[in-house]
This record gives sequence, C-alpha cells and structure tokens, in this order.
Amino acid sequence: MSGEKNLAALLKSMKPKHNLGEFVFCKTAHLELINLSQIIMTFKEEKSTTIIAKKEVADQLNLDYSYIASWITLTVHSSLEAVGLTAAFSNALAKNGISCNVVAAFYHDHIFVDTKDTEKAMEILNKFSE
Repeated sequence: MSGEKNLAALLKSMKPKHNLGEFVFCKTAHLELINLSQIIMTFKEEKSTTIIAKKEVADQLNLDYSYIASWITLTVHSSLEAVGLTAAFSNALAKNGISCNVVAAFYHDHIFVDTKDTEKAMEILNKFSE
C-alpha cells in the first residue's frame, strides 16, 4: 500500500501522536561505534552522519547536541508522493513561531519541535482534523 495522496484527507486524518521523551540531533564520523538499535534515525551527509536519538542515549555516548526536541508522529499513512502536507503543517506551525524539523519515513511523517513548544504544536496539528 502506497499511502494516502489526497491533501484534504491527509490533513483531516493525520492524528498527531506525541512520542514521550526528549530527542536530540547529533553528528558522528564513527557510526560503526554506535549500536544502531538505540538510534531513531541516521542520515549520511557529506560532512558527517546525522543521528536522531533519545537525549539519554546521546548523553551515554557523549555526543554533542544543542537542540532538545519533542517527537510528534503524524499517524496517517501518507504517500511519499503526497503534495502539500509538509507545507500545510509547517506553515501553520511557523505562523505560531514554532520551528519544526521534519522526517518523512515510509509510512509516516515525523516532526521534531522544541520541547517548550510541544503542547502548542499538538494543539495546532490537532486543529486540522476539526
């Protein structure tokens, strides 16, 4: 199943879920030294590999970070070919002064917002389904 492509249907049924915990973005040049079962996501960039992990995992691994985020999952199965979903929710968050970092995975979109903005972000995202 390739997921939903209709923007109106996606927005109405995205049902954001706040994943408990604090999450951080780190970088490493030595991914082979890290147990990948402890990592949420990796992305290989030209300069290093970016890691998203729980804050306590990054602390245990002595990885540097400067941004502590909450992780919100849009539980609707969105197609990777869907047009406008990221623009719609990121625009709504931006209008309220909330920065978001987005990861599109196979089934769902994942949004990382500053921990201080979690409640407000959830409010804004839930309004799409009203």
